[in-house]
Amino acid sequence: MSKKLTYSLAYEELENIIQEIEDEEINIDDLSAKVKRASVLLQFCKEKLRATEEDINSILGDTEMQ
Repeated sequence: MSKKLTYSLAYEELENIIQEIEDEEINIDDLSAKVKRASVLLQFCKEKLRATEEDINSILGDTEMQ
């Protein structure tokens, strides 16, 4: 059973991929797949941060109007 992807899980997986690359633990056959996965995770994190920022700005904007 797979968990729903969250920012924390995506960030943790990204850190693991980066560590594997830095430690040269990834063989050349898996490198492309890991880089593609990292790209997907990075995009997910960026979108999550942008959405969170928009939510916070909306909440703060609503608060200022009251």
